[in-house]
Amino acid sequence: MTDSERQTDRRLERAILRLLASRDPDSSICPSDAARAVYEGDGDGWRAFMEPARRAARRLVDSGEVEVTQSGRRVDPRTARGPIRIRRAR
Repeated sequence: MTDSERQTDRRLERAILRLLASRDPDSSICPSDAARAVYEGDGDGWRAFMEPARRAARRLVDSGEVEVTQSGRRVDPRTARGPIRIRRAR
């Protein structure tokens, strides 16, 4: 992993936590919200940040700061397939 990738990963982690802090405690966000928050361009280039945003969410799950859900139920982010949501750990 390059230095630039590590910096992007940290920016995504901070974006996830910042977005969650700005919402109701029971709210969740989509990884795309974090991807869009760190993307510094026009168009849909933020899509390149989707998998890094999911990885950032997994690290935050490991640290106990967030949970990943599907259909409102907590899931393992390593095995979840399809759309996920991120919320504060409960």
